[in-house]
Amino acid sequence: MMYDRIREKLGILADAAKYDVSCSSSGGTRKNDNKGIGDSSSSGICHTYTEDGRCVSLLKILLTNHCIYDCAFCVSRKSNDVKRAAFTVDEVVELTMSFYRRNYIEGLFLSSGIFKNADFTMERLVRIAKRLRLEERFNGYIHLKTIPGASQELLTEAGLYADRMSINLEMPTETGLKLLAPEKSHDDVKMPLGFIKDTITQFKDEKKTGLIKSVPKFVPAGQSTQMVIGATPETDMEIMYSADEYYKNFSLKRVYYSGYIPISYDNRMPVIGSQPPLLRENRLYQTDWLMRFYGFNVKELLNSTNPHLDTDIDPKLSWALRNLDQFPIDINTADYRMILRVPGIGVQSANKIVQARKFGKLRSDQLQKIGIAYNRAKHFIRCADSPIILNEPDAPHLKNIILTESSSKYLKVPQNQLSLF
Repeated sequence: MMYDRIREKLGILADAAKYDVSCSSSGGTRKNDNKGIGDSSSSGICHTYTEDGRCVSLLKILLTNHCIYDCAFCVSRKSNDVKRAAFTVDEVVELTMSFYRRNYIEGLFLSSGIFKNADFTMERLVRIAKRLRLEERFNGYIHLKTIPGASQELLTEAGLYADRMSINLEMPTETGLKLLAPEKSHDDVKMPLGFIKDTITQFKDEKKTGLIKSVPKFVPAGQSTQMVIGATPETDMEIMYSADEYYKNFSLKRVYYSGYIPISYDNRMPVIGSQPPLLRENRLYQTDWLMRFYGFNVKELLNSTNPHLDTDIDPKLSWALRNLDQFPIDINTADYRMILRVPGIGVQSANKIVQARKFGKLRSDQLQKIGIAYNRAKHFIRCADSPIILNEPDAPHLKNIILTESSSKYLKVPQNQLSLF
């Protein structure tokens, strides 16, 4: 009977946790010392796939789906007629260790509805992480949700045991949040984000000075946040400007964009049965990538003239077509920054090009061997054997040529959380 009840709880609370997408490769560096269990540095932990294609898993659950808030977009809102359940601290610890020993999981992603108050909930999350680390000697990955309004003392203690912490922004703008969750505020998110950021900096500074013999790890994989996309009418520009602000002000590792899945008959939001904005979500992630790894300023990609991302082409190509005056570039003389901006050339390929051209001028066949998407890039570059083109096509014509030559790889079917059984 006890096993059946735990299994029922797991079904309810794992299903409720699937709407939180802010878990991915950990970036943790916690080592397995003194014959403990697990090692977060041996492999990345994520919900689906790592960059090198490995599928890795974690126990992704809520501590409880009871909640004192009534956020319209949330399946666990207090007014929703759903089955409720709550794990005890012992149950989460035992489940994590049992699943890990059976090689079902590589770590724990633990979030929670807020029951009673913020400190009451956060204290239980901390107790779970603390017991795993100190009593079970678990060195695998732990991702804890920060509960808005929790005390700084609890946040500090949580950071000593978690590899990553995250707190959801929910809606991209304060206006959108007030529309669907009037009891919440973005200020409630900014305060813990700022505190953890400052504490991470403090621990790093203490380690640099060398005055303290042993400085413990504090949230070594950093912080992240999540926005729900499509529940409220923000433009892509508003979404990405908000993401840019949080990256700059709080040194976030990631911002996640979760397409809203209609779950209620509420006239403020898309109706049940309408498709989640998966393509839009994909374009937002591509834009985020350009900002973080390709040197683009968000205002170059989205502004009052172009407040929405194109759906038929990726944001890098869209920018290039709006800025044809900067192309074509000579691949043998252009600086690294401009090579990165060429559609069809990624970070690794750009680095290879810069290194390879030291030994001679590059030709088209050599560029293809390097691994660039040559059929796309050829419209924006010149190399040693490029033919002379007298009449360059305009942006609409060039866009049609590229679309004709390519096909979308975008997956139409959402990837759901894998069952643990």
